[in-house]
Amino acid sequence: MPNNMQIHIGLIIRDELRRQGRTNAWLAEQIGITPRALQKIFNKQSIDTQQLTTICTVLHTDLFRLYSDLLANQ
Repeated sequence: MPNNMQIHIGLIIRDELRRQGRTNAWLAEQIGITPRALQKIFNKQSIDTQQLTTICTVLHTDLFRLYSDLLANQ
């Protein structure tokens, strides 16, 4: 991925979770991980696509579009 693609997906997931008024514990339970593991996701700039797909499904939001939009605007 080129250096100019600066998406910190962990922070975006955290922000979307807050926007929805959901708790860390709720998301962790929904995706089958511990709250501590979820905190590690929040700290990551990138994550596995399967894990992102699961998170997008649970949060009912398409976070992949951020990458598509970024590519389209290059």
